[in-house]
Amino acid sequence: MSTWLALGDSYTIGEAVAARERWPAVLAQRLHHGGMPIDEPQIVAVTGWTTDELAQGMDAAALLPPYDLVTLQIGVNNQYRGRPASDYRAQFVGLLDRAIALAGDRAARVVVASIPDWGVTRFAREQGRDRARIAAELDAYNALARAETERAGAGFVDITGISRRHPELLADDGLHPSAAQHALWVEAIEPAVRAALRC
Repeated sequence: MSTWLALGDSYTIGEAVAARERWPAVLAQRLHHGGMPIDEPQIVAVTGWTTDELAQGMDAAALLPPYDLVTLQIGVNNQYRGRPASDYRAQFVGLLDRAIALAGDRAARVVVASIPDWGVTRFAREQGRDRARIAAELDAYNALARAETERAGAGFVDITGISRRHPELLADDGLHPSAAQHALWVEAIEPAVRAALRC
C-alpha cells in the first residue's frame, strides 16, 4: 500500500466541502479502485496558510518519510496578502526541496498542483477586487512554480485553467471550489500521480 503526504492550504484541505469530497480523498479512492492501492493521504494543510506557514506546519507535524507520493499546492494566500513573487519563489523552492526529501529524495514522486484563480469567484466580484491583477499575479506565481518544479525533476499540473473555465463551481461561501470542481481537478491530477507512482 503506497503512502501519500499532501501539503497545502484551503484547496488541499477542502475548505467548505465534505472531507470525502476534497481532491486528495477523491483521488485516493480512484487510485485504490483503479488497481493502485494507496493509503488515505496524510494532509498537512490549513485554510489561509502561506508558504512560510506551511513550512512551520510541517515542522510541527508528525511526518513519517519516506512517502511514496508527496503533493504540494501552495501560494494563493501569499498572493492574497500582497507578497512579492520573489519571496514566493524562494519559499516555494524550500518547500519543494523538503517535499523531495520526504519522498525519499525521489523528485519524480512529487507532484505540484498550480494555484487556482480566486479572482473569478463570486467573492472577488462582490468585493470589487481587481480581477485582472489577481490573474496576472497568480500567473506569475504559477510560472515560477512550474519552472522550479520542472528544474527539480518533479511533476507539475496546471489546474488554474479549470478554475477559470468553471467559475460557477463554487461552495456556498462563493470563494472556495465546490465538490464538482475538486472532481475536475482530480481528472487533471490523476495522470501525473499515476505516472509518479510508477517511477
